[in-house]
Amino acid sequence: VQVVESGGGPVQPGGSLRLSCAVSGLHFSAHIMGWQRRVPGKGLETIATIYRSGNASYADSVKGRFTISRDNAKNTVYLQMTSLKPDDTAMYYCLIDYGSNGRGRGTQVTVSS
Repeated sequence: VQVVESGGGPVQPGGSLRLSCAVSGLHFSAHIMGWQRRVPGKGLETIATIYRSGNASYADSVKGRFTISRDNAKNTVYLQMTSLKPDDTAMYYCLIDYGSNGRGRGTQVTVSS
């Protein structure tokens, strides 16, 4: 299984970014996909999950600002991030089935003026 995140980078507070995660090596639509982040000096936080049905759940810290989506035809999951804050600075990881079936190497998001 290969899991490759992209789309991170520097952004100013209040800005937006869209992360992508391309998956290969498994039947993508059959799996729960999610995004997790690690803030320097802190633990991992699961911030968004999208189920096979397309329903999604979010951590309170990102609810209303981030949107997770999936394109089963492209084996890709996305994380649209808006109204970014400096506290959103982190390494963002893509997960398959909460990490039990795969996890990417991450993409760095830095929110700073």
